[in-house]
Amino acid sequence: MRNLLTISLLAIALVACNQNGSSVMPDDKEAKDMLQGVWVDEESGDVSFRVNGDTIYFADATSMPTYFRIYEDSLYLASGTAYGIVKHTKHLFWFNNQNGDLLKLKKSDGDDDVDTQEQSAPSVLTYTHQVKIDSVVSYNNNRYHWYIAINPTKYKVTKRAYNDDGLEVENVYYDNIMHISVFQGATKIYSSDFRKQQYNGLVPEAFLNEAILANMEFSHIDADGLHFNATLCIPDGATCYMVESTISYTGVPKMKLVEY
Repeated sequence: MRNLLTISLLAIALVACNQNGSSVMPDDKEAKDMLQGVWVDEESGDVSFRVNGDTIYFADATSMPTYFRIYEDSLYLASGTAYGIVKHTKHLFWFNNQNGDLLKLKKSDGDDDVDTQEQSAPSVLTYTHQVKIDSVVSYNNNRYHWYIAINPTKYKVTKRAYNDDGLEVENVYYDNIMHISVFQGATKIYSSDFRKQQYNGLVPEAFLNEAILANMEFSHIDADGLHFNATLCIPDGATCYMVESTISYTGVPKMKLVEY
């Protein structure tokens, strides 16, 4: 019985090892070794990226480094995006970029190129600066003082894009928190922070994951209350959603999508 138990445990261990081994993606170690160093465009001489170990560091200081592997004449990034390799030697690396264009790189032997690639962490971009605005508006002979504060945070939002070489990169931005306060005289009617997660259900989740809460503006006042428009945008993109937040005179907020 003891021998049977021992054999069973050994069989389970072997299956586990095989499963773990099969989950490891194949990689051409020799090709990866040849890719170590700084690579520049053959025509322009501009640095495209630096390779150190199994990581690519892009020339753009705002782009995240990415893990890569090489298998069967293709370069694979961590996202799973593949680029077909046309020519690869110790000093040349030609491959087709995202647009299908042939990108011809050569290995640099200049120290000045290396200096431009030493950053291991990308710069995080702040999409707005801190803003505080306020005003007084009237309705039915009552005066209301509203106040908006736009505050950058340390919450990071990652956006996938393509750089000048047609390679997929990830840029990182800081999200914002918006604060709205409404007073009638010395009486506080409403005071609260707004974060982009609060717009889930009004804005598609896939868009919201890559968007930041870019702006908050006062729109108008009417019988329903004070109306504020929040803008959620993909950083450096043309696509935005506008959501209206109405603060009633009893301090009850209500949101609706008004534009996208």
